[in-house]
Amino acid sequence: MLPLTSPCFALCAFLFFFSPTVSAENPYRFFTWNVSYGNIYPLAVRQQGILINGQFPGPDIHCVTNDNLIINVFNSLDEPFLISWNGIQQRRNSYEDGVYGTTCPIPPGKNFTYILQVKDQIGSFYYFPSLAFHKAAGGFGGIRILSRPRIPVPFPDPDGDYTVLIGDWYKSNHTTLKAHLDRGKKLPFPNGILINGRGNDTSFSVEQGKTYRLRISNVGLEHSLNFRIQGHKMKLVEVEGTHTLQTTYSSLDVHVGQSYSVLVTADQPAQDYYIVVSTRFTYRVLSTTGILHYSNSAGPVKGPPPGGPTIQIDWSLNQARSIRTNLTASGPRPNPQGSYHYGLINTTKTIILASSAGQVNRKQRYAVNSVSFNPADTPLKLADFFKIGGVFRVGSISDRPTGGGIYLDTSVMGADYRAFVEIVFQNNENIVQSWHIDGYSFFVVGMDGGQWTQSSRNQYNLRDAIARCTIQVYPFSWTAIYVALDNVGMWNVRSEFWARQYLGQQFYLRVYTPSTSLRDEFPIPKNALLCGRASGRHTRPL
Repeated sequence: MLPLTSPCFALCAFLFFFSPTVSAENPYRFFTWNVSYGNIYPLAVRQQGILINGQFPGPDIHCVTNDNLIINVFNSLDEPFLISWNGIQQRRNSYEDGVYGTTCPIPPGKNFTYILQVKDQIGSFYYFPSLAFHKAAGGFGGIRILSRPRIPVPFPDPDGDYTVLIGDWYKSNHTTLKAHLDRGKKLPFPNGILINGRGNDTSFSVEQGKTYRLRISNVGLEHSLNFRIQGHKMKLVEVEGTHTLQTTYSSLDVHVGQSYSVLVTADQPAQDYYIVVSTRFTYRVLSTTGILHYSNSAGPVKGPPPGGPTIQIDWSLNQARSIRTNLTASGPRPNPQGSYHYGLINTTKTIILASSAGQVNRKQRYAVNSVSFNPADTPLKLADFFKIGGVFRVGSISDRPTGGGIYLDTSVMGADYRAFVEIVFQNNENIVQSWHIDGYSFFVVGMDGGQWTQSSRNQYNLRDAIARCTIQVYPFSWTAIYVALDNVGMWNVRSEFWARQYLGQQFYLRVYTPSTSLRDEFPIPKNALLCGRASGRHTRPL
């Protein structure tokens, strides 16, 4: 008989009590995180940051396709806390998505164990705090999902692999920014740009002649950023879980919430070189620099930092159109990515989503199809599971713009499991927007200026469009995607501009089937936290 203290006994006990949503034949990776406040100085001013195990940014998650991730999060803050996993699809398991519409917050002084599986995924993603305005204080970190050993990758193993988290940043504490929004005000212009939590002294060491993978994610609050390295080209190889055609760029636009993997070869004379990150489409350009440091460097950086694009829309649009799927490369499975012929599938529905800005009760709000999301007192997924009436109404947001004024509601759109839908993001505002859909990867089939019409389909890319989970929409323009709704659950559709998301530019897509089969959706986790009107109920007996 196994002793109670043996690692095998602990794993067996865990599987018995908690694992209806994980797969026993795939490896387990265990993480214990303590979330706390701490002093940080990213822009040379002391701020209250959110640390994970004392780190800002938080630790990376390294895993392999299909791994089971058991992440025990202790909340040492003085307020409720949640972590969400940008790009992790939570197959059949939206309960673990870590947004308030699906998951109860972790109370102060308590813990919660996330049980995730990176099912059929590869690539570069990140996690972040989803409640209140915590994202403005940190609590984010990189996620990298490696291919399984026998699955071919369309480029040689790099000599090094770096996470590069970039984003705009404020000197004000997150509580100050949140209070500003709660008073109905817009956020001011940010104070700076960070690279891996630092304002201007981040360094990446390389050896001459070797090639490195940089996993670049824009974890900021609002602004699109341009990334470039003095004297070096970047070969794009992966975007949010899809291997790309290997196009070479001198600089790369990374919009809020997006992740890219590039290969950089240290093929220049041995010295240090600037890494530059700067804002795009802003009236005033913010920038910061880091260093690409050659191990045999003969000296410091020379000359001014390289300039980049600033307000040019066409430049960015053309670059976005050039990012395409590598059809012959394997993804998380050995079959080629091009074996799924999305362009030959008839769409079953068209959804058009238009954002808007305005005031409700003399306070700033943002909306989708005129509805500004108002959080319910109970996570929507729990209300759905326990059949608690009055929390939300399916159909409380239209699938087309209404043209009316902005109003508040807990907006939930219904959709059928296994439908294949076309979604058009229509941007009638003079800003670049960024949209994310939890639970899914979608095909970006088209983008252009003006109003979308049915004739816009004539220019769709129905062969090798990039599949990803976060997409930009240019000013007074549209972006169209195809998505197979093959993942049952309650999924957040949101602006990645965090103030807009906080003030209502989001809704939930309820992908529904009447089936209760485990093949379609996992049951509620046994350890699920229960809050709001779900308090006092029971998940399932242990």
